[in-house]
Amino acid sequence: MPDCRKEFNDEEPREKKYFAVRGLEKEEISDFLAKLKEKSFRGDQVFRWVQAQAVQSWAEMTNLSVDLQEKLASTFSLVPLKLVQEQVSRDGTRKYLWELVDGQRIESVLLFHAGDFTRKRTTLCLSTQVGCPMGCGFCATGKLGFTRNLTVGEIVSQVLDLTALQRHREGLRQEQFKINNLVYMGMGEPLLNLPVVLKSIKLLNYKDGQNIGIRRITISTCGLVPQIDQLAAAGLDFVLAVSLHAPNNELRNRIMPINRQYPLEKLLNACRRYIKQTGQRITFEYVLIKGFNDSLQAAAELAALLRGMKANLNVIPVNTIGGRQYQRPSFEDIQRFVSFLQEKGIAAVLREEKGSDIAGACGQLAGGLE
Repeated sequence: MPDCRKEFNDEEPREKKYFAVRGLEKEEISDFLAKLKEKSFRGDQVFRWVQAQAVQSWAEMTNLSVDLQEKLASTFSLVPLKLVQEQVSRDGTRKYLWELVDGQRIESVLLFHAGDFTRKRTTLCLSTQVGCPMGCGFCATGKLGFTRNLTVGEIVSQVLDLTALQRHREGLRQEQFKINNLVYMGMGEPLLNLPVVLKSIKLLNYKDGQNIGIRRITISTCGLVPQIDQLAAAGLDFVLAVSLHAPNNELRNRIMPINRQYPLEKLLNACRRYIKQTGQRITFEYVLIKGFNDSLQAAAELAALLRGMKANLNVIPVNTIGGRQYQRPSFEDIQRFVSFLQEKGIAAVLREEKGSDIAGACGQLAGGLE
């Protein structure tokens, strides 16, 4: 297993220690301000400015004195991500390329669902690492290798800076633009940065912050068994999505190196433990690749694996990435695969595709290096 615990405090100027305010809970801010002899309610004010209002500078905190703003600036860092590029898909999906303070780059994707087939909502796909160490064969991020984990502030900033951008661009009040759903499915393996990911979820779920409902937050994993057990023990009510992408170990070994450490038997047992302990459904993801895992025999094996489990299955036709030959099946073969699973009693759906023309769909994020 790659060691992704590399520490990188990218939000601290080298000459003086600062605390990245976007990564702090309300109580942590209040404790710091108490040391500055400020009243406790100031922590609530600062937290709401940072998290709910998504301010880009201390000067925007208009109910704080200039003296207090200067104190804050000398104690905390409030550094927005640098927007390098925004691309807009023909279906309305928007992809954002962000530069971090150390020059590294990540991407996040904003998806709009009009409510024709499901409820109307806005979903943000978040990154949790610069690159990814997992090396899945169909994924552009996996080609990059691993650079480092993101900090809490960097994960949260993807939500805050995009929110600020949209509100400013359209002249909207706070309540007129809101991200409803989060999916931790961007660049990186979220469970290799688990403590940071969980704290970012807590911050984004805060009632006095973005107030994104916990059941509208999804964490994806390629199948890290110990961390799935940790999540089960944590008892949080978000959605867990597990990437299968093959119905047997032979095929899964070929496209997902993690399967050699945690083969399907161990992974599915961990998923059953998770379901039993939390009482929640798991979402399984299955990238459909022509001539590889799209046969009715593969569908039959997959149905046998999932039979009796409290689970949903998202079928995702593979998306093109540079230098790889994986191809998507025909529409007829995709429909045949999904229908077969449904007939076998599996809650399978064909995931709606968005953003593939801007390399913003599943498996296509590459930090601007496509």
